[in-house]
Amino acid sequence: MGSDRSVGHESETRPRRMIRRGVAAMPQHASLSIVRLVTVLSLAGFVTACSSQMRSGVTGFQYASDAAAIKAMLDTSSAGWNRAELPVYLSAYVDSATAMGSTGLVRGVKGIEGQMRAGFWRTGRPAQTLSYDHLEIRPIGPNQAIVTGQYILTGAGLPNRTGWFTTIWVRTPAGWRMVHDHSS
Repeated sequence: MGSDRSVGHESETRPRRMIRRGVAAMPQHASLSIVRLVTVLSLAGFVTACSSQMRSGVTGFQYASDAAAIKAMLDTSSAGWNRAELPVYLSAYVDSATAMGSTGLVRGVKGIEGQMRAGFWRTGRPAQTLSYDHLEIRPIGPNQAIVTGQYILTGAGLPNRTGWFTTIWVRTPAGWRMVHDHSS
């Protein structure tokens, strides 16, 4: 093999032109059309697979009941926050959860608890009341969901603080729990 040939490609190099075996007689625009067609067909297959996963009967995700269960866990979590019960707030997470916040990635419920105590819970309780808005719950598998929305912190004579979040949830024996939380 000469030094002008790339490894793993079956092609011959000629001045200003590359000819691939098996495609040599095909005009360049035709080979681009084939690539585009394959790309479109691949995307169509992906979209079809995704849309079939979104139907509850195919994946096991029962949208009405599972979305209600996730919303109920969010309500439980925010109620715990508002009663200054950090363990109740943290009960929405699996033990191995990760959270991405302004300080970077935190691992495990103990790490998330430390992050909360260093930030919102510096005085041993949160200063403001937590609520959620603009919730969107979407299945991403039979036992997984992605939840997006807005968190809102109000009260205590402080300016309201809001931000957006994306959380990944899994079905566990204890019910739906977060495995990842990205809030900004």
